[in-house]
Amino acid sequence: MARLFGTDGVRGVAGRDLTARLALDLSIAAARVLTEDGTAGPRPLAVVGRDPRASGEFLEAAMVAGLASAGVDVVRLGVLPTPAVAHLTDELKADFGVMLSASHNPAPDNGVKFFGRGGQKLPDEVEDRIEAALAEPAEGAVNGAVGRVTEAADGAERYVRHVLESLPNRLDGLKVVVDCAHGAASGVAPEALRRAGAEVIAIGTEPDGLNINEGCGSTHLEALQAAVREHGADAGIAHDGDADRCLAVAADGSVVDGDQILAVLALELQEAGLLADSTLVVTVMSNLGLKLAMAEAGVTVVETPVGDRYVLEAMREGGFSLGGEQSGHVVLLDHATTGDGLLTGLRLLAAVSRRGLALGELAKVMTRLPQVLVNVRGVDKSRASTDAKVAAAVAVAESELGESGRVLLRPSGTEPMVRVMVEAAEEAQARAIAERLAAVVETELAV
Repeated sequence: MARLFGTDGVRGVAGRDLTARLALDLSIAAARVLTEDGTAGPRPLAVVGRDPRASGEFLEAAMVAGLASAGVDVVRLGVLPTPAVAHLTDELKADFGVMLSASHNPAPDNGVKFFGRGGQKLPDEVEDRIEAALAEPAEGAVNGAVGRVTEAADGAERYVRHVLESLPNRLDGLKVVVDCAHGAASGVAPEALRRAGAEVIAIGTEPDGLNINEGCGSTHLEALQAAVREHGADAGIAHDGDADRCLAVAADGSVVDGDQILAVLALELQEAGLLADSTLVVTVMSNLGLKLAMAEAGVTVVETPVGDRYVLEAMREGGFSLGGEQSGHVVLLDHATTGDGLLTGLRLLAAVSRRGLALGELAKVMTRLPQVLVNVRGVDKSRASTDAKVAAAVAVAESELGESGRVLLRPSGTEPMVRVMVEAAEEAQARAIAERLAAVVETELAV
């Protein structure tokens, strides 16, 4: 039986895969597992937040009902970014937190993420225990033992104040376009940027429950690129639906990806003596150009599997302060317990302001090698690493690339899809090999 929890919580089409019943059952199972160590006291406390998807309304109702019925007091945070829920789990001393979001996925999808005490993501083994607890009968609390539900009126203000406190300098004089993807950052991101001193043009800030990530945000940068050029802005910042990601756009409309952002922030922290052990943690998807730039700067690079949870695990185990993914998940562990797009954007713009350089110039601290990613959908991703013909095709491609490139086949953690990534000295070569491998994957792993 497939594991219910994926690389980023429980996710699926709301109402079909992720039903109100499943949300209620998950909440009761999580309440049992996350408070079973006996340190929660007689009345455990949970915080619950969501992004603005329409389905978040019924899923939040089910989640809150389940928690309260299990004897957990609940603070409803309303619509806030995922990193805000993680931060408030810690600040409000909650026993655990819940975020309802499908991040960068389209509006029909939704998901459930849990945070433990301190706003930490749960280890796999704890998620497995929650999943196992779904099969166990549960008795609800009665009378005075039932949980009580309250609203947090100041959650957004607490979070904005927190991210602003991390800024090393103000952003006065910068004109910035921010695209909030009609998502959870629609209120807090423009507010934080303005209070930091920037002149702000905000787009993607009119969520209606159905338009999240639709043609906007970090997965569709065209609107941001156009707005940056139209307004003559110094930079653009793009978030995804739950604002745990940040990508950027320079004044000329060129994209500054997660690897470039990590390179800039690593050198900023290194210069300030704040890059723990002079080490940056990235995933296997990060561009070879990032690793070369870090080597030149004397920064050690530690690689992990794809997924910000694995970056976080490596950071915590090694005591490192900075890590992230090319997709724009960036973790600044001295200030956040998870990827925080708003915090990342503020710190990137602070570097632009402090150095007095255009973002495009600052991003040149690394040179991106051509990297082509092809998503092959509707295939049996479980066989990606075992199919003999796929393995043979990869071996031929690696031989062809030699030392000047690499190949990576990775099953998606949330969709029936295999990602084919090829990196080479020339883009034409990378694209040709990626498309050739994608054709093999599509044929051999067809369902």
